[in-house]
Formats: sequence, structure tokens, C-alpha cells
Amino acid sequence: MKGRWLLAIAVVLLALAFWLTRTVDNRYIYFSAYAVLQYVVLATAWNILGGYTGYVNFGTGAFFALGVYTSVFLIQAFAAPLLVQIAAGGLVSGLLGLGIGYLTLRLRGVFFSIATLALAVVLETVMINWEYVGGAKGINIIRPAPGALFENYVQLLFMVMGALAIGAVAVAWFIEHSRIGRGFAAIRDNEEAAECTGVPTLKLKLLATTVSGCLMGVAGAPFPYYLSFVDPGSAFNLSYAVNSLAMPMVGGTTTWLGPVIGAILLGTAQQLATVTISSELNLLIVGVVLVLFVVLAPDGIVGLVGRLVRRREA
Repeated sequence: MKGRWLLAIAVVLLALAFWLTRTVDNRYIYFSAYAVLQYVVLATAWNILGGYTGYVNFGTGAFFALGVYTSVFLIQAFAAPLLVQIAAGGLVSGLLGLGIGYLTLRLRGVFFSIATLALAVVLETVMINWEYVGGAKGINIIRPAPGALFENYVQLLFMVMGALAIGAVAVAWFIEHSRIGRGFAAIRDNEEAAECTGVPTLKLKLLATTVSGCLMGVAGAPFPYYLSFVDPGSAFNLSYAVNSLAMPMVGGTTTWLGPVIGAILLGTAQQLATVTISSELNLLIVGVVLVLFVVLAPDGIVGLVGRLVRRREA
């Protein structure tokens, strides 16, 4: 029954988004909304591995950028349509997640986090030296026509990222309410005890890295058309790693709703700061908010609200 309600809500949200594209003609609104929705996907993807299973990933930039450069390669080689780029970006990044997971998930704690950070550095070096996709100097991407339903391509990208955000949240909701989610929680709480009780910890961790990597690649795939220019500095930007970690922690890491709340609040605050003050303050805002929540509400907004509700009921 809950699944049907969520499906109905998703349809309504998409319908409202489409109605917005027919009534509002301000490209910056769609440009900013796309960025917020992109962070919903990234935060949700990070939370599947970092929140549900407790393996902190600092390599978000690597999976996101792999989705970006997969799209660049497909555009250069085959002029592939956007849906093909998204599917390929998710597939390639998911395979990278599977491979890296197999090599590194025997590491735990800070050692796993360092390994994922090193992955981003290695992959960025590869892209800097790959001239076909722009190399260090970057590459310009020409957007195709938006089609009859949209006045410009930014509106189309807004709708696409909205659908991807809903899809990512649906995946997280399904995992959380399934046996897989219970296995993830067992790993997060006590991996040794989970192994002793028969939980297939390695298989579940590989699944988490694969799904997480796939969703991050999906988030990156439309990026070349979003900015119309791709270089390693933009694709591997530090803000992706910082935000994808901070947003679930601000919203709450043990539920699918936490990353959504954190992404909307922090993402919107960053877009407003970019317009009113300076884009350079984005990471400062994230850092200050993250420190406050770690000290005052370590379980995030969802955990804080839950505690307040329980106190009132008591």
C-alpha cells in the first residue's frame, strides 16, 4: 500500500514539474532546480553505501565524473541520445563500483575511505591525459534541439533529473523496506556479528557499492548537456564529495528521507548564496551546517524530529 502511495506522489510531482515548464519561463530556476535534484540523486546514492551499510565513501567525484565522461565519449563517438548516455553512465559506474568494491571492501573504516579517495585521484589523472574526451583543456558540447514539448533544453534536463531523483529515492525506499535493507543495517551495526549469524556480508557490500556507483553515474550522465562544457575541474569538483556526504548527515543517514531533506535544504541554500553573495561560500555553508548538526543533532533532522515526537508521546 505504501508503494502505491509513493508511486502516486511521484506521478503528481512529475506532473507538477511539467506544468511548471509550461507556465514559468525563467531558465535560472530550472538551472538551479536541476542542481538541487542532482544532489538528491547523489546524496541518496551515497547513503545506500555510507548510511545503510556504514562504509564512508569519499570517491563520489570518481563515479559522478565517470558518468560524465561516458556521456562525453558517446556524444563524440556516436552522437548518442540522452537516454542512452544515462543508461551507459549508470552501467559503467556501477561496474566500477562492483570492481572497486571487490578490491577494497575487505578494508574497513578509514582505510576504505582513503581507498575511495585515491580512486578519484587516479581516475581524474586518466581523464586529464585522455585527449579524445577533452583532456586537461576540456571540451565543448553542443546541445541538441529540446523537442516540441519544451522551449529550451534546460527545461528538458530539469524534467529528466526530476525523474532520476524520483527513481533514486524509490530504489533507496525499496532497499530500506526489504531484506536487503535489514542486511545492510546488520552490517552497519556490527559486521562481525552479522557474519556469525549467516548474513552474506560480502555480497551485500558488493551490491551496495554497485547500486551506489550506478546512481552516481546516472547523476553525472546529463552533466555535459547541463553546462555545455566539461573539464576535469568541473567533473571531479570537490563539492560533489563534500555535499554527497554532508547532505545525508544533515537529513539523517538511516532512512531514505534524510538525504532528500538534506539535499533540498543545503542545495537550495547554496543556490541562493550563489545568486545573492558568492559561489565561493558554498562549501563554507556546508561545512558550518555539518559541524552544527554533528554537535547538536548527530542523527540528522529525521532523528531530531523523531526524538521530539517520542518525548511528547512520553
